[in-house]
This record gives sequence, C-alpha cells and structure tokens, in this order.
Amino acid sequence: MDGARPVRLVVVIGSVREGRFGPTAANWFLGEAATRADLDLDVLDLAEVRLPDQLGTSPIPAEVAAVTPRLEAADAFVVVTPEYNHSYPASLKTLIDWHHVEWQRKPVAFVSYGGFCGGLRAVEALRLVFAGLHATTLRDVVSFHGIPASFGADGRPLDAEAKAGAAKTLLDELDWWARALRDARAARPVAS
Repeated sequence: MDGARPVRLVVVIGSVREGRFGPTAANWFLGEAATRADLDLDVLDLAEVRLPDQLGTSPIPAEVAAVTPRLEAADAFVVVTPEYNHSYPASLKTLIDWHHVEWQRKPVAFVSYGGFCGGLRAVEALRLVFAGLHATTLRDVVSFHGIPASFGADGRPLDAEAKAGAAKTLLDELDWWARALRDARAARPVAS
C-alpha cells in the first residue's frame, strides 16, 4: 500500500464539437485540481485523440493503442461532459467502448455542463454505463447550468466560490476512493 504516492487522475474532455465549451470547464477544473499535491494530472481531450467510430477486434487502431496506457495508469477519472439530447456525446461513448478493464474498479467523477439541467442527465446516463464496467461513480458532481452565461470573460465561473467548494468536495472524495480502490486492487487483483 502506497498512501504517499499521488493519485494519477485522468481528466477526460468528452466533447469534440467545434465551438465546444468543454475546454473552458475543464481548464477551470484543472486549475482547482492543480493546487493539490496529492494528484498527478493527465488531460485526455477527445478532440485531439479522434478515436475511430467503429469498434473492431484486430488490429487495434493506433489512436486507441495510444490512449490505452494512459487509462491503465489512472487511479481515477474525472469526465467533463456536456448534455446533448438528454445524454452524453458519442465521442465519450466511443472512448468507453474501446476500453473495458482500464475502467474497472476505479472511481469516476463528473464535471458537467449544459442548459437548464447543467448536464446532469448526461451524468445519470453515464453512471449506468460505468456501473456495467465495474467502475465506481461518485455522488458529488460539479455542474454548470446555463452555459456559457454562467462563466465570465476570464473563463471562470460567476459563482467561483461555490464552484470551488464543489470541486474541493469532489476531489476530496475522489482522492479517498482512488486510494482505497488502488490499495484493494493491489491486495486482491482480479483475474482477467
């Protein structure tokens, strides 16, 4: 058990649409997370990765092979997702579907954004998907409603203090779950 080692956190930016708000929300969140010495951050922007849409078995496409080690090395994930048509983007589902064991027995938290519901319907849909992969989703979410009007020109939320408090709560819980599950995976490996 290595409680002193930082938690390897992969932050996934799930939208690939032109003009997307994801990088703004992600950059703010990463700024909050970067203040913590207990985290080792890796940003996986799906707009930069461009995974293939069609699932296959062999050979594994180079774009998928390049992402896999980053997901394997993760102790935890934060998924930054918009809500599109009451759900999450296809790009995010593609990432999830190309991988399986990389998500298992690891915690997943969410930063969501959108209109009236702030992306929370996308989060609820993703909880079911991650449960099917034996991942643990956290109750605490950072959610931005009324995008982009809830952010200032400086790229920070208008209610910065409240959102910073929500991010701290999420990161505290994520750290606990990541360490507990990392220790459990090391003590009792799952047969593949």
